[in-house]
Amino acid sequence: MYPDYFYTKDHEWIRVEGGQGVVGITDFAQKQLGDLVYVELPAVGSSLSVHQKIGSIESVKAVSDVFSPAAGEVVAVNKDLEGAPELINQDPHGKGWILRLKLSDKGALAGLMNAADYEKYLAGLEH
Repeated sequence: MYPDYFYTKDHEWIRVEGGQGVVGITDFAQKQLGDLVYVELPAVGSSLSVHQKIGSIESVKAVSDVFSPAAGEVVAVNKDLEGAPELINQDPHGKGWILRLKLSDKGALAGLMNAADYEKYLAGLEH
């Protein structure tokens, strides 16, 4: 697991770098979805609230919505995903990031799970 990441129950992650949050989906989520074929990215400059839909991810199995783990303004999206959505399958916590947010309230991260809590949450889903 990644100790400097925070997680949602919907399997999104956020990592804070300075005043920005980098957002993606977890390894668990990409495994559940299978081979990804399309990623819908939000518009740069759009404002997101906590748990607002930011786009969707389409796999050969299903389409899944992705939600923002924090509030803020979208300052960048991972354009590489437009031509290579499989980056999320290959490296969901690295090259498969989805967007960068200028965080409006870092305190909102307090409501998210840390890595240890997320692992416990996943263990509960498997039983």
